[in-house]
This record gives sequence, structure tokens and C-alpha cells, in this order.
Amino acid sequence: MAKLFPPHFRAIVEALKAIFTEDQYADRVVARVLRADKRRGSKDRAFIAENTYEVVRHYRKLCFLAGEEPRSDDDWWRLIGISLLLRGHQLPAWREFQKLDPTTIEKRLAIAQKRRAVWNSIPDWLDELGETELGDDQWAKYLPALNVQAPVFLRVNLLKTTAKDLKEQLTKSGTSLKIIDQETLVVRERQNLFSSPAFKAGLFEVQDIHSQQVVKALELEPGHTFIDACSGAGGKTMHAASVMGNKGTILALDIHQWKLRDLRKRARRAGVQNVEVRAISSAKVTKRLKHRADRLLLDVPCSGLGVLRRNPDAKWKLSPEFIDRLRATQTEILTSYPKMLKPDGIMIYATCSILPSDNLAEVVQFLAS
Repeated sequence: MAKLFPPHFRAIVEALKAIFTEDQYADRVVARVLRADKRRGSKDRAFIAENTYEVVRHYRKLCFLAGEEPRSDDDWWRLIGISLLLRGHQLPAWREFQKLDPTTIEKRLAIAQKRRAVWNSIPDWLDELGETELGDDQWAKYLPALNVQAPVFLRVNLLKTTAKDLKEQLTKSGTSLKIIDQETLVVRERQNLFSSPAFKAGLFEVQDIHSQQVVKALELEPGHTFIDACSGAGGKTMHAASVMGNKGTILALDIHQWKLRDLRKRARRAGVQNVEVRAISSAKVTKRLKHRADRLLLDVPCSGLGVLRRNPDAKWKLSPEFIDRLRATQTEILTSYPKMLKPDGIMIYATCSILPSDNLAEVVQFLAS
């Protein structure tokens, strides 16, 4: 662990206040905070990022151990201190940590262990939803995994390099990696790879290994017409172009123009040349594409409960009402978008959710129609 300095903690407090009191997204907040001081070394930045996310992951449990939710900067310092203590770190003898009583924390910890939603740091409504949909035993197995820091996977851009060559190049710059397959590397030690020459040259994307399986399941071939109907910023679109060798046609569709702008930038960096970007401004856009796709991907909006370990702040921003609206959107997409598929084509319906209502229930309803 990096040597502790008060500015580290002030940076974490700044980030946490933006995430919890200003409702900003954690990844953007952390990136902004890390950019704010160029003097910080890699270990300093890693300490700030790691401890910000640790508090976000375990926020409810930490608040329970502290006795209340934070209202002042000193309260945020105490949450960070408790988080460090729980992971076996010694705290400096600073004023902000003087009121932390290990005996009281131990007593409250024993109580928290008996309260599943508190111990796993999730809202009560989410605990009830998970148990209802997955059953008590399966939900209880999922919960601890959702608070484990996710590994970092890289997807190799086959248009520009190979897994072996990328590993060699990144290893020279001090990155420890392991090859999973010809398209995937896992990072052994976390660091900021977005500033690396290899990333700027478009040799790889940071993409979860499970996300990569979606494009592999499409069985894409060079020459296909592939429609990524909910493309977002284009992670799977870029992957498809890599698999297809820039041959054939890819149509990337989304309702958000700003995401499509990001996609265009990523495509230029990756050397992707067979992608056409279209905004879904009305139902006419998809109707005009009837029977065009050899392969169709519906990576629909969802609760995101399958990737909480990567986006832990989502559990504090979600609500039952929001999830209900998402399900209506899923049903709407499954009702109209499949018409873009050729009769002998392949369609993949994908979510990053573990809830059956986001997945199997939607598929069964679709097939019945």
C-alpha cells in the first residue's frame, strides 16, 4: 500500500461526496479526481481509486459500523478509516481517526453479520428482489461475489495485432499479463492502461471476458451484415469488426447520439472501416432495415445487477421503478427489432443482469409471440 498522506484522503472524500451527494457516476468521478493532480505517482493514484471504490462497494455496512451516514468531511474520513481497518491496515494517529473505537466497531460488526442486506451492502428492496427472483440459497451465493473487485480483461484488436505481440509490448512497459485465448488477456496488476501507447494506437480495448462471449456466440463471418441494435459506445461493435476482419457491413444503432459519437472515435482509433452509425430517431429506422441482418445483437438496457462488482455505485442509484421501466423497454425492443433479421439469421438477446425477469422471462415471452 502507498504511504498515507492527508491529500490522498482529501481526494477520496472529494470523490465520495460527488458520487453520493451529487449523484455522479463513480468511474467518471475517479478519473476526474486522478487527473486533478499530475504530481501523484501510480501507487498514489491506485490508492485513491481502490479506496474510493471500496467505500462505494461497502457503503451501507461502513455506515452501520460508523453509527450513521456521513454528513461532514470528518464523517467521510471515518468511513475510509473503518474500511482500511476492516482490511487489516494500521491508521495514522491523525485527528480524523481519533474517534474510531475498534471495540465498538467489532460489536457492530457482529450485529451486521446477522443482517444480510447490511453485511453485503445493498438496499433492502434489492435484497428482497434478488431473493424473490433467484431464491434464498442462490441469491445468498451471488451476493458476496458482487462486492469482489472485478479483474481487468483486455480484448485484442485482431485488425492490428495478436495476443502474443500485445502481451510483449505491454510487458516491456511494466504491465503484467496472462493470455487467456487469442483475443483475451487478463491484467495481473491493476494500472492505468488508457494512457499507454498501445491503447492510443488502438491495439486493445478494456472489455470484460463475459462481454466478449456475446460476439463469439454470434458466429460472425467476413461478409456478413451485422446489426448491433443497441450499440451504445460500441464495445461489441468494435469486437465484431475485429472478428470480421473489416469485411462485410456493420450497422451500429442507438437512441443516444453522444454514445454514437464516442463509437466513431473508438472506430477511428481501432482502424475499423466497415461500421455505419445510425441514430434511432424513430421506428422508421428499424423498419427500413427489415430482413437486412445475417446477425442481430440486442444488448438491451437492463438493471446491470450482473456487473455490480465493476460498477458498484449502480446499486445506490437503481430503484424498483427504474427497473420496471427498463423491462418495458426490453419488451418493446424484442417486439419490434427482430424484424431486421433475415429468416435464416442468428439473433442474440443479451443483458448484464442476473435477474430471470431481465433474461429468461423476456425470452420466453418473445418465443411465445
